[in-house]
Amino acid sequence: MPSETQNAPEITEETDLEEELALPWKVIVLNDPVNLMNYVVMVFRKVFGYDEQKATLHMREVHELGKSVLWTGDRELAETYVYQLQRWRLQTVLERDD
Repeated sequence: MPSETQNAPEITEETDLEEELALPWKVIVLNDPVNLMNYVVMVFRKVFGYDEQKATLHMREVHELGKSVLWTGDRELAETYVYQLQRWRLQTVLERDD
């Protein structure tokens, strides 16, 4: 007679990691007192390819609300964006999108 545990799916750390990586992640830029507004717009245009209007909208969100979600998607690409923004000296964080 087969036991119930034989029918249960096996849960492994690898499965959990794959599920976590599959979730969308947010790239968030935080406000800082150092960078000028036109510099932030220029960085958003270079890193994300945003046009002037979209980059300015995100810059204003950062300035007025303290942060802006610039991009949401796969973790690997999100980490790349975070790294690029940090190299431009922008305070940037990566958060899981719930």
